[in-house]
Amino acid sequence: MTNFVDELRWRGMLHDIMPNTEEKLNEGMCAGYIGFDPTADSLHVGHLTQIMTLIHFQRAGHKPFALVGGATGMVGDPSGKSAERNLLTPEILNHNLNELKKQLGRFLEFGEGSNAAQMVNNGDWFQNFTFLDFIRDVGKHITVNYMMAKDSVKKRLEGETGMSFTEFSYQLVQGYDFYYLWKNHNCTLQMGGSDQWGNIVTGTELIRRKDGGTAYAITTQLIKKADGTKFGKTESGAVWLDAEKTSPYKFYQFWLNASDSDVKAWIRIFTLKSKEEIETLEQEHDAAPHLRILQKALAEDITVRTHSVEALEAAIKTSEFLFGNGDLDFLKTLDAKSVLEMFEGVPQFNISKAELAEGIDAASLLAEKTAIFPSKGEVKKTVQGGGLSINKVKIAEPSTQYATADLINDQFIIVQKGKRNYFLIIAG
Repeated sequence: MTNFVDELRWRGMLHDIMPNTEEKLNEGMCAGYIGFDPTADSLHVGHLTQIMTLIHFQRAGHKPFALVGGATGMVGDPSGKSAERNLLTPEILNHNLNELKKQLGRFLEFGEGSNAAQMVNNGDWFQNFTFLDFIRDVGKHITVNYMMAKDSVKKRLEGETGMSFTEFSYQLVQGYDFYYLWKNHNCTLQMGGSDQWGNIVTGTELIRRKDGGTAYAITTQLIKKADGTKFGKTESGAVWLDAEKTSPYKFYQFWLNASDSDVKAWIRIFTLKSKEEIETLEQEHDAAPHLRILQKALAEDITVRTHSVEALEAAIKTSEFLFGNGDLDFLKTLDAKSVLEMFEGVPQFNISKAELAEGIDAASLLAEKTAIFPSKGEVKKTVQGGGLSINKVKIAEPSTQYATADLINDQFIIVQKGKRNYFLIIAG
């Protein structure tokens, strides 16, 4: 056993903790849980703080429960939301639940050990719980005054959209989850983000009022970026843990692009490196910030844990190809989908293979068949300045010929103007 709360504390993750929680955890193995909302069929980096909390909990010798909300997902948590969410159909919900179970299995150790992680679905205990039974056995223990005092409720009642009874009841439903796990799995601790404090405390209060029991609560800091933008969001949307939604290359780049002010906090939160390892990396980083030592260590660690060593290697090779001296051999190992993902956001132009069949000179290809350059004169000027490459080979003459044999993977031509300006020609 190690001190779980102290681990959260030095990593800068701890936000609120109920009195006597740390002492309880230090007495011996405890069971604790975090709930995950199945509104999508993949978790995203915004969930990683809670995943890391469960990992630290298990590593400290405690038993983690990951609750997927098969029932609560049909209601929707009002915490931090300005409007009510769309309700999910049972079919979509079941699909999402199955996918989330697979993802969480990559981070936590499931199995037969005394502190093996366990997955639970609140749909299992709510599916036969009638409305009348619920308001009689649960609702009577928590007053409306108590529920309305919660910040998540206050903010919505003061706003223009108001709050439906469905969402108002959410904290009771989540409170019963805690009661059920406390009663049936000896689960004495609930954890979550700081926006969940009100819902978690409702659970401890229900346990106290209904059975006279004692339960505990811990919340972690909500992650914010130093520049004020939302953590986990990019221009193309959320950064998902599913490789089909966010490629390992983009996932790797998200962490690699962390600012110096953010990375010092993130490497504590999102890796399992020790305090000594992190402090050593910080010293090396501060001595040569341009090498981005902290960003690389963070990106490598979390990419391997979320995807695989192979995915990390491919992400690094992709980065080298785009921003370093990578060669075409790597590109030829990728399928068309991976190539398109790699060049997402890069200007793309289409050309027919028929036009390439008999060969076409570089100037015509770049200034007439595509609009990469405004004129052949501009192509010539760039070539003379040594600033134009096609398929990673520098062009010496604007008259250099290209044909279908030059297509990478029988489909692509990569044009590079200067060091970082890429263009993709797609032949079909």
